[in-house]
Amino acid sequence: MDALYTAAATANGREGRTVSSDGRLDLPLAFPAALGGNGEGTNPEQLFAAGYAACFASALGAVARNAKVDVKDVSVTAEVGIGKDDSDGGFSLAVTLRVELPAELENEQGHALVEQAHAFCPYSKATRGNIPVTLVVE
Repeated sequence: MDALYTAAATANGREGRTVSSDGRLDLPLAFPAALGGNGEGTNPEQLFAAGYAACFASALGAVARNAKVDVKDVSVTAEVGIGKDDSDGGFSLAVTLRVELPAELENEQGHALVEQAHAFCPYSKATRGNIPVTLVVE
């Protein structure tokens, strides 16, 4: 693959900071309260959820444009869960993508566009076969 763009960010631990190379992203990091932290910063799961939701929405827009369908009123929410991985004692992730379609697309065509976006989205490609991703069309 020839990269058209490369994003870079540096983090100094799960309870430190993360900063992008251009300085536009500069956030404190903290364990969420649910994992025993103080929750006073963002965490990798939130960052992954934000990136995946944005990427999936963009992919849905691209496949919809190809089909000459307007999806400007679509909303994508990514829920990223983290839990114990019993196979190695570490942790693993699972994602649920909630896609809110406008009323006129709550049909087979809308569901087909969501499936096509899942096949097209770079985040979906990266996670395929690695973590479970559930699509929910609302």
